[in-house]
Amino acid sequence: MQHPRKKAVAALALSAFLLAGCAAGGDQGSDAAAGDCAPADGPVTLEFTSWIPGIEDVVKIWNDENPDIQVKVQTGPNGNSGTYQNFFNQIAAGNAPDLGQIEYDALPNFLVQDGVENIANCGDVSSAKDQFVGWAWSQVALDGGVYGIPQDIGPMGLFYRSDLFAANDIPVPTTWDEYKDAAKKIRALGGYITNFSQSDINQFAGFVWQAGGQWFDNGSDGWKVSLTDDASTKVADYWQDLISEDLVSTYPAWTDEWNNAYNSSQVWTWNSAVWGANSISSGAPDTSGKWSVAQMPQWKAGEAVSGNWGGSSIAVLKGSKHPYEASKFALWLNTSDEALTALNKAANIYPATTEGLKLPSLAEGVDFYGGQKIYDVFAQAATEVTPDFVWGPTMTQTYADVSDGFKAAVSGSGTLADALQKGQDSTIKTLESQSIPVQK
Repeated sequence: MQHPRKKAVAALALSAFLLAGCAAGGDQGSDAAAGDCAPADGPVTLEFTSWIPGIEDVVKIWNDENPDIQVKVQTGPNGNSGTYQNFFNQIAAGNAPDLGQIEYDALPNFLVQDGVENIANCGDVSSAKDQFVGWAWSQVALDGGVYGIPQDIGPMGLFYRSDLFAANDIPVPTTWDEYKDAAKKIRALGGYITNFSQSDINQFAGFVWQAGGQWFDNGSDGWKVSLTDDASTKVADYWQDLISEDLVSTYPAWTDEWNNAYNSSQVWTWNSAVWGANSISSGAPDTSGKWSVAQMPQWKAGEAVSGNWGGSSIAVLKGSKHPYEASKFALWLNTSDEALTALNKAANIYPATTEGLKLPSLAEGVDFYGGQKIYDVFAQAATEVTPDFVWGPTMTQTYADVSDGFKAAVSGSGTLADALQKGQDSTIKTLESQSIPVQK
């Protein structure tokens, strides 16, 4: 249950959020008041929490070059695994780190709860927009301000077993209709074209994003929740047909069973984000050299539209005494060649900057994928993601409710469309219970 004082603070923050219209990608700082962002008089030490493997080595590069702005880093679990709740607890107690890693789909929740600083007026932040992929910047440019620096993105593509498609004379699908046709042929051979995840609702959101759906919108009258809009229903019905016709497997994702399905060649494709390249290579090592990557199947032949799955920002948490220095570090971390190269080397971070997409390490062929320069595919996909997809302020709850419905649908109880309706109804109730205005 939310503490009454915290609830009041959240409502006040939300009122400003709604009055500004949360115009993603708008003129930063024009509507939302940015706080004082003057440089400190002397040396400062910043605290930074992240879950990126090897982040300590990247931060060391900064510390060695910037003796007057030292960064003390600590690592924790992925955001929804505990780090976000820790942030909120620390913010309430007045001892939050200066900087925190926050995924794009969680950032509106922090903004609604007054948990992040508007850094639009901090140093070079206001002029940084053009360095980033446009739609990635729109994920942090909310409420007329800037509430984070984009770090990585997850443009989606089609990972597929090129050897199996070729050996069985099945064309690599370029549309979703062709994908279903291929699914039937593969099932007749005893395999599955892909695995439908019961729990990766953000993957499904990526499908909806590609299809032109819009789960949330907001304005002066409150939030509009539209998990059942036409595009979302189309996507749900499409995958429901594949499930009902036993054309896809339904193993729980990220399990040994899931890995084995790919490693044993039972499952032939995965519609995933750029970071999925490492998931396949680690989970299906026996298939090395047999995979390739193509653009996502399209709803209409000849189109070139992608979705996004994942990505995060580095935000200055509420109460930081050094937002100027924190913003300066966050910009360096996510725009400098040395930092981007180090992040890619340490954790295969796929950068959100346009120049970062051209890193030498991303221009090389990848042995696991038969030497294909797979990152060229994702660099193209990154330009094909629409910029206007909006996340709601209670995505953890939304994901959980939709996932419960997806699990039921996979077991034959209800449908994916039913799950979206349940998620929509529950999300509206949750918003109302937190005194967050909802458009009827």
